[in-house]
This record gives sequence, C-alpha cells and structure tokens, in this order.
Amino acid sequence: MTTSLFCPDAFLSPLEIDVVVTRALAEDLGRAGDVTSIATIPEDTPARAIVVAREAGVISGLPLVAAAFQKLAPEIAIAASARDGASVATKTALMTVQGPARAVLAAERVALNLLGRLSGVATATHEFVRRVAGTRTRICCTRKTTPGLRALEKYAVRCGGGFNHRFGLDDAILIKDNHIAVAGGIRAVLERARAAAGHLVKIEIEVDTLDQLHEVLAVGLADAALLDNMDVATMRKAVALVAGKFPLEASGGITLDTIAEIANTGVDYASSGWITHSAPNLDVALDIEM
Repeated sequence: MTTSLFCPDAFLSPLEIDVVVTRALAEDLGRAGDVTSIATIPEDTPARAIVVAREAGVISGLPLVAAAFQKLAPEIAIAASARDGASVATKTALMTVQGPARAVLAAERVALNLLGRLSGVATATHEFVRRVAGTRTRICCTRKTTPGLRALEKYAVRCGGGFNHRFGLDDAILIKDNHIAVAGGIRAVLERARAAAGHLVKIEIEVDTLDQLHEVLAVGLADAALLDNMDVATMRKAVALVAGKFPLEASGGITLDTIAEIANTGVDYASSGWITHSAPNLDVALDIEM
C-alpha cells in the first residue's frame, strides 16, 4: 500500500487497518461470498472504477479503501489522485481501481462505508477547527466512538485538523463527577490519584462549578481541569481564576453554533463527542468505467 494515501500529519497503524478491513469483509461476504457477482460476471472479467466524492469535504480512509480491494485481489491496481486530509470539491475523483470485476464489486460497500464514515468525521472536525481559527482553542475528540473503530475515527479527527483526547481508560487519569462522589471529595480523589500515578501520567479533573475549581486549585495536584457543561460567562471566570496555572478544557453540549463563543473565553481545549458519534457520513461512490 502506498504511503501517499495517508494524512501526512497522522499515523494509522497498518495492523489496525488489516483487522478492521478483514472483519468488515467477513461480515459482508459471509459464507458464500458475493453470490450476485459470482452468478452474473465471468471470473476473468476485468473492471476499472473511480472512487468519487459526491460532495465537498475532507477525506479520510483512502488506505482502508485500497486495503479492502487488495485484500480480495492483491493484483488490483490502485492509483490515487488525493490523499487523506485533503479538502476536496463535489465530484472530485479520489482513486482509480483496476482489476478483477468480482473483487472490485465485492469490496465496494466495505470500502465506501469506511471512507464515507471517516471522511464524515474529518469533515465535521475541520468545520469545528475552522470556527475557532484565530483563538488558542484546540478541538479534541472523546471516547464516544463507534465500538471497534476508535483508532480509525481518532485518525480521522487528526485528518480534519483536530487533536485526540484519551484513546482509552489506560493512557491518562480523568477524574469525573462519579469518581469524586465515590472517593469522598476533590481532595481525597486527587491525593489518591497523585499517589498512584506514574511520573508521565497526567491527571485531569472534571468540575461543574467555580467552587469546585477553587478547591482543585487549593489542593494543587491536578494537571488540567475539564469544565463540564459550564455556560460561557462561567467559563470566562474559570479562565481568569486559573490564570494559566494549568490547561482548561471545555466539554459538554459543544456544537458548531456555540464553539466560536466558547473558544473566545480563552479555554485551551474544547472536546466534542459529536464529531465522532454523530457526524454525518460524506457521500462517496464507486463508478464503473468499463
């Protein structure tokens, strides 16, 4: 697979690509394969097809498209005219696929499903990023991802110009309201977290009110604070209160309509679950050219 398909600023593991594509093809082909193509198309029939973006957007997922076709027929030739992370116009040709017709048709839906899904995430992220241009705020995703596709969707976020939050529960400590409640309060939960954390592990704590933020500052053990569902006026007060002592992240109910105002409060990060769990798919298609 050519490396030129990948977004230049975002890594996606070939192992992850192989796992996802293999699983998706197995789901679609089932036990008997593409019975329609087998019944109607002679085995040695060649095909040439163009992968097209039917609407404007930011592309992500082309390496998976290539992998889906070449998994079924390694001899399929791939010629890309775009790469992940590219902003494209309506009706842009993204890739030419040439090889056995049965394999091209059998992999079509898996390839388009993955490309449309990831390009939708990249496009949504790009729109958030566009609306915070000129501010210090970075757009981040969350763990609200499609089960089994987290690494891919987080890659798509990076293709769209965003940044990744935690990949899972194991790469940072994020203390939420329920942790605080069970542990017995902000001081108790921060002291326990700091005692357990390695020297490279960051600790972020969620706060709902300025009083809680005051307490976090007084304890002095957090590396960042998440401002959960705060209104804009309260966020501004939080930014002034912290005064750069540690990063602040806005989260909860962040939309395209509110992100610009939120960014103008001076928060360092804004995390949105919408860009992965609700972003609409980008409309992509495969057009056969015999």
